[in-house]
Amino acid sequence: MIALLIVTTLLSVNAEDQGVYIDNQWNGGFQGHVLLHPAVALHGWTIHVKFDHPVDKLETWVAALTSTSSDKTEFVLTNKDYDKDVLSGGNLKIDFVARASGTTSLAGTVTIEGQGPPSTGTQQPNQPTGNSSVPPVSTNNSTVPPSHSVKLTPPPGVGGSKMKYDYGKAMGLSILFYDAQRSGKLPSNNPIPWRGDSAMGDNGDGHDLTGGWYDGKNRTTCINVWLGFRYVLIKNFFPAGDHVKFNLPMAMSAHVLGWGLEKFKDAYEHAGKLNDMYDCLRTPLDYFLKCWIPSQQTYWVQVGDGGADHAFWGRAEDMHMGRPAYKIHPGAPGSDAAGNTVAALAIGAVVFKEKDAGYSAKLLEAAKSLYEFAKANPGIYSNSVPQAKAFYGSSGYTDEMCEAAAELYKATKDQKYLTDAKSFYDPAVAWGYSWDAKQPGCQLLLWELTQEAKYKTNMEEFIASYAPGGSVPMTPCGLTYRDKWGSNRYAANAAFIAVIAVADGIGGDKFLNYAMSQINYILGDNNLHLSYEIGFGNNYPKRPHHRGAACKPGWCAASWQDSPNILYGGLCGGPGQNDDYQDNRDDYVKNEVACDFNAGFQTACAGNIIHKDKAITMIELLMVL
Repeated sequence: MIALLIVTTLLSVNAEDQGVYIDNQWNGGFQGHVLLHPAVALHGWTIHVKFDHPVDKLETWVAALTSTSSDKTEFVLTNKDYDKDVLSGGNLKIDFVARASGTTSLAGTVTIEGQGPPSTGTQQPNQPTGNSSVPPVSTNNSTVPPSHSVKLTPPPGVGGSKMKYDYGKAMGLSILFYDAQRSGKLPSNNPIPWRGDSAMGDNGDGHDLTGGWYDGKNRTTCINVWLGFRYVLIKNFFPAGDHVKFNLPMAMSAHVLGWGLEKFKDAYEHAGKLNDMYDCLRTPLDYFLKCWIPSQQTYWVQVGDGGADHAFWGRAEDMHMGRPAYKIHPGAPGSDAAGNTVAALAIGAVVFKEKDAGYSAKLLEAAKSLYEFAKANPGIYSNSVPQAKAFYGSSGYTDEMCEAAAELYKATKDQKYLTDAKSFYDPAVAWGYSWDAKQPGCQLLLWELTQEAKYKTNMEEFIASYAPGGSVPMTPCGLTYRDKWGSNRYAANAAFIAVIAVADGIGGDKFLNYAMSQINYILGDNNLHLSYEIGFGNNYPKRPHHRGAACKPGWCAASWQDSPNILYGGLCGGPGQNDDYQDNRDDYVKNEVACDFNAGFQTACAGNIIHKDKAITMIELLMVL
């Protein structure tokens, strides 16, 4: 016989009694939490959450969803290992996101199943009688009797949010940045007034290669120079790639953004940016479909020459130099660029499956054939395409192939892909996540797909290395400082890994607190009270190292002048190790922008929207005595 400890009604207010609370609601879904407050100690628990209207999907990250009723009104949740113990009188908060059609007001109940014979030190709960009651709770200064459910009404905007910063706005601005990076024919709804069609002649051996994103970033390389008596290693700086299309970082960005859309779709929906996000992802995905030619076993990985591009400082619309295209093929392999693209195509197939099934199938078919090509022709793309080495020279390909196989397994459930992903796994603590380093993504995807403890340990060790007290340095004001090139990028990417990990049941408040601290630093919690995302707030960089923003038809701003065009959403490289920064276009180390800078940042913002209440309060998942 199941013993029901407590039955409570669905609430929409901040109360401390056991119940289900709705924090935000919008057309198509709502976000809330269950608060458990048992009268007796629990050492493992199962709860039933029942609504009076169907709920299409219920997601939570601190409990396991074990079953759903056929009418989609009742959901059974059980504890995770780390939150199975709740002391008598303690609290446990279980955040959730739900998807439900329309804006129908909901009512419901939550019950805790009895656990059989009591454990040592606990007493058997009493079966409630028909006249048992729950103390009334306060709702907007009114008392609601326990026999009545509180009806939900959608709040305007993001009412009730505890967020210090508007992550939804930051996320929306980031999408605008990707709009500003588009190449080729722009759509009629192009929201960037200073951008027009560009690079309309891009092709590879006559094959149309228009579209995609421009890169926009400087790169460095080291070369040996002969001085007449010996070689000297010199670091070269290339303010290049601004209008070159490099598929390796473009694919990394598309994959991270797609992964974030898969995990935090409701964040985009809640911010009113879901359709914009789908449009954003289509740009690189459509381009990758052009670049991969299965019948020729050819994949085009770069359009534009970095040297020629470097020599031109102007608008993309005014480019007239030749734009050669470079490819990989069986005689010149590149499993890294191909594998990264597979991951982007596969996650694209996942997120577009409900939106556009035909497009999803097309993406998946391309992902599978490109994966077979990459696996059959292992190698580093920048060895096959030396023109890329000075800008995006790759260090290996197993990490990209791991992500590729893992995402294909997610999309197909074909066991061969999971077997491959495991074969590419590296157990070492990762240096970071970036366009060249996907090891944390590989480890996190394997945890997501297998729930094997070693992958969870990888994630815990990685975030510990980036968090305060870890092996990676921090600036005095709290930004994790992995490298001077894109310091914000590495911190934001660690935050992205952290919020995905929490969505997968790892890290809880500790990871969320870290992720939010990094994003908050970037948005203004720093010594300069500066948002490194352009257009966010009133104090942000006015002189980013970006040609399109700096130039009008016929002229470009001097280094000391503000850009005539605002590059909304661009994430500038970031501060030095002592939180030092100057808004100087010539300092491209700190002021460059790039597609891969924004991807992790945007996804972390989406994760913070979903987890915002839990991340702010810090200990709400723990037992509060």
